[in-house]
Formats: sequence, structure tokens, C-alpha cells
Amino acid sequence: MSGNGDLALGRLPAGTMNKTEAAYAVELEARKQAGEIAWYAFEGVKLKLAKLTTYSPDFAVMRSDGLLEMHEVKGFYRDDAKVKVKVAAEKFPFRFLLIRKQAKKRGGGWDIEEVTP
Repeated sequence: MSGNGDLALGRLPAGTMNKTEAAYAVELEARKQAGEIAWYAFEGVKLKLAKLTTYSPDFAVMRSDGLLEMHEVKGFYRDDAKVKVKVAAEKFPFRFLLIRKQAKKRGGGWDIEEVTP
């Protein structure tokens, strides 16, 4: 086992997608091919929230109309993740979305919640 405490918590190294993020990347690529979005990047943006606090949304997405969105993708949300997204939404002029994978028994797909300042 590595000495990295984050890995002990079940987190993957920065720049590595988990299964939920990888599934969402497939969704984004399909939307890009359909012309709905112009560009997206996994962990492509780092936002400074405070002196020693940064936040990297899972995906930065540019829609075909030019609007920039930050997508945070989770299987479920811990309170600390929601707080960072809320703080970022208050500080930056992007549209922030919380994306949750829905269970197959609920029809699958994605549950999308906009975070407003």
C-alpha cells in the first residue's frame, strides 16, 4: 500500500477518472459529437477559493453556445463537496452543475442539479 493517505480513503490519484467519471465522459463525448458541446476537459480547471483552498471541478465544459460550465460528478455527495461547489458558484461566473449517476432501478441516466450562488 502506498503512503498516500488519499488512496487509503478510496480516492484515485489526480488526473485519473473513477468509473462514474469515465461513464460521464462517454456522455460528454456523445454530446460533443452531436454538436451540443464544443469542448470538455477532465480536471481541466483549478479554481482558487481561498488562500490555501482550491477546487478542481471534475469537468470543465464549453457548450456550443459558448457558455462555460463546471460539472462535478459523483455517485453520492458528501457535505464538503457541496460546500466547495457552492463557494465556487458564489465566486466565479460559470454555471456549476452537480451530476449524479442514477441507479438503474430509477431508470439510469444522470440527475443534474444547478448550483446557484
